[in-house]
Amino acid sequence: MQDDRSSDTAQNAPHGETSRVLLGWIWHTYLRRHLGLVLFAMLLMAVEGGMLGALSYMMQPMFDKVFVEGDNAALWWVGFGILGIFVVRAIANVGQRVMLSVVEQRTAAGLRCDLLDHLMTLDGSFHQTHPPGFLVQRVQGDVEAVKALWTAIITGAGRDTISLFILLGVAISVDPVWTLVACVGIPLMLVPASMAQRFVRRRAREARDLGAGLATRLDEVFHGIVPVKLNRLEKYQSGQYGALTDKLVRAEVRARMGAAAIPGLVDLMAGLGFLGVVVFGGREIMAGEKTIGEFMSFFTAIGFAFEPLRRLGAISGVWQSAAAALERLKQLLETEATIFSPAKPAPAPTGTPEIRLQDVQLSYGETPVLRGATLVAEAGKTTALVGPSGAGKSTIFNVLTRLVDPGQGDVTLSGTDVRQMALQDLRGLFSVVSQDAALFDETLRENILLGRTDVSDAELKHVLDAAHVSDFLPNLSKGLDTPVGPRGSALSGGQRQRVAIARALLRNTPILLLDEATSALDAESEQTVQEALDRLAKGRTTLVIAHRLSTVREADKIVVMDKGRVVDEGTHDMLLQRGGIYARLHDLQFRSDGPTAEARASRALLKTAKPESAARGLWARIFGR
Repeated sequence: MQDDRSSDTAQNAPHGETSRVLLGWIWHTYLRRHLGLVLFAMLLMAVEGGMLGALSYMMQPMFDKVFVEGDNAALWWVGFGILGIFVVRAIANVGQRVMLSVVEQRTAAGLRCDLLDHLMTLDGSFHQTHPPGFLVQRVQGDVEAVKALWTAIITGAGRDTISLFILLGVAISVDPVWTLVACVGIPLMLVPASMAQRFVRRRAREARDLGAGLATRLDEVFHGIVPVKLNRLEKYQSGQYGALTDKLVRAEVRARMGAAAIPGLVDLMAGLGFLGVVVFGGREIMAGEKTIGEFMSFFTAIGFAFEPLRRLGAISGVWQSAAAALERLKQLLETEATIFSPAKPAPAPTGTPEIRLQDVQLSYGETPVLRGATLVAEAGKTTALVGPSGAGKSTIFNVLTRLVDPGQGDVTLSGTDVRQMALQDLRGLFSVVSQDAALFDETLRENILLGRTDVSDAELKHVLDAAHVSDFLPNLSKGLDTPVGPRGSALSGGQRQRVAIARALLRNTPILLLDEATSALDAESEQTVQEALDRLAKGRTTLVIAHRLSTVREADKIVVMDKGRVVDEGTHDMLLQRGGIYARLHDLQFRSDGPTAEARASRALLKTAKPESAARGLWARIFGR
């Protein structure tokens, strides 16, 4: 999977050292924030655990004083004493569970929020190699896997450990030799328990990776449901998902089997211990050396002691499963961004900036994308980037906004290197309208405002009118408060584009980036959106990426790119006269997308001539007469 580095690190590190590192990290990062609640919950757990010791201690007077001697007075104080033990235990149990629930939910929520905040700061290269499903599994699935860990560890450290020591103390007070005999099986379970822990860690790590694969598969299916249906891929995708699910089931079952083996070993140890105590202690009772009350007090204490010991063994299994998730969460939170603001950022340029790229080179891995690209987009003018797919046009946008940094060359805005500016200041200079307008599953109003609260009704109305959003608002059931659906699915392509333009107008930035903003629209929607884009571009430095050359004819300058280089530039007419790539692209589109020259001439004749002369002229063109 994508996170193999963290797995390798964890596997190479000593087992005990890894556990200590993870426990120390989770305590210092999250649990320590709730130290007061944790300590109070542990106090209540100590009280709850102590009550088991008190109950086992009460077995001796209950059997010797009440059942054997028939002491009526002892009947009442022993009875009320046992009742008091259960009342205190109940109150302590409820109190510590409520407090631990608060700690559990708050720490899990804090971990999720921290993960999301951190993941959004990481570079585009990180998100290219870590698909959304993988990250969703980390933020949701892995956090859910470790959420119960806080309760398990704190309960083990509080109630169960204290109960175990108190109960062993009661047992030792009755007879140290009996206690030693009862614990004879402990050394026998150490090696098998350690092997079981390692097995659980490996299987749990495998299950976490498979869970990420399942989440990624679901993300791809649901986001690509239309091509899945059109290409009849339902059975194929179902088969792929089923195969991953089968692997996950096997890994989960193996992990649970290993986790269950640890308390099972405790049961075996308990059986050996009870056998020794019955044989050894029974002879002393039959010989009159010990009373039945002493034996029952000891037997109850040891019986109670094996239960917290069993739970502590189960915690070991829970920890191994959660540790696999914690390793990945810790690795994600410690992943550092490679693109960040400088320590002393330069001020962002004021006014309408000029964009300049000088000998910019950039590679994705071993694949070169920009090979010395040099261009200038003059301030306040529209510059179009054209060229075949893979020429590096979109990469220019990524370099300008520092979604990626070039390996060599300079990128400047009015002379200021973009790498010298704070990221927030730099990206605050750009508005982007792309072919795939990113809308969120919120209302139309929220998708336009994007959290801003300083926009007046008059300003909002002006933006809606200018972007032609007002044209389709009456058709929406709730107007601006209509939910747009997941990824804007309740709106048409043209409507989504107009919403994106409204956002850009509201941002009112000096630089506008248009990436195939009208390529997926029908003719009518394209005309409406193009009018809004023309209005948006006025007074701004505008860069346009377009495959339809008809949309960039009126650009102040057209820059032609090929294989990561700028190979030509000029106006539409100049580039056509010079020939080259632009002229070839124009001819291809002219033949395949537009009407023929004869058809256009005939159409012009029909528009300008009188009906009868137009008919005669068209007849002559068709039949040569």
